[in-house]
Amino acid sequence: MGCNERPRFQPRGRLGFVAPDVLTLPNFLTLLRIIVIPVVLAVLAKGDYALAFILLVGAGITDVVDGAVARINQSHSELGALLDPMADKLLLLSSFAVLAVGGHVPGWLVVLVIMRDVILMVGYVAVFVVDHEWMSIDPSRLGKMTTFVQLFTLGFALVGEARPDLPLRWFNYSMQTLTAAVTAGSGVQYVYRGLLWHQRRGNFGV
Repeated sequence: MGCNERPRFQPRGRLGFVAPDVLTLPNFLTLLRIIVIPVVLAVLAKGDYALAFILLVGAGITDVVDGAVARINQSHSELGALLDPMADKLLLLSSFAVLAVGGHVPGWLVVLVIMRDVILMVGYVAVFVVDHEWMSIDPSRLGKMTTFVQLFTLGFALVGEARPDLPLRWFNYSMQTLTAAVTAGSGVQYVYRGLLWHQRRGNFGV
């Protein structure tokens, strides 16, 4: 190795240097969405619903872009698979909670959205404790639809607050009802998938 040549570090596993596939554009966009979350919450707390809507749309666009880039470039990574749904959940749950505190969305809907994710997380850990193996999680179509509908509902709730002159009351009520239905439905589906996965490990019969 010449005196002007820099050493090349190779990945050394979990405790070594960061693998190159972690430093990807999709992961950067996902991290950007996570960083924007406190900004969105601060804007919501300030009551600037128009700006909050713009930030929410921007976050949605980066979500679509990082998924498309990952598929086109085959740049999927374990970090991305973990951070992408985490970014979506943090943004949606925290935004719903802030709007519920201000009375802009029904409290029962926020409780349903939060409890669904809490139940799934507890169930995921419980399966590991019993089976000593982490269950692989592949988002279902209903699960993806739930995220989209929740984001859509949140966006129009912000539009309704920013433009109270628009006749969105019944539309928002309908979207909230749809959100409740798909949220509950996807929660039941994931619980069923967890039980089915557990059954296939031979731990209990039906």
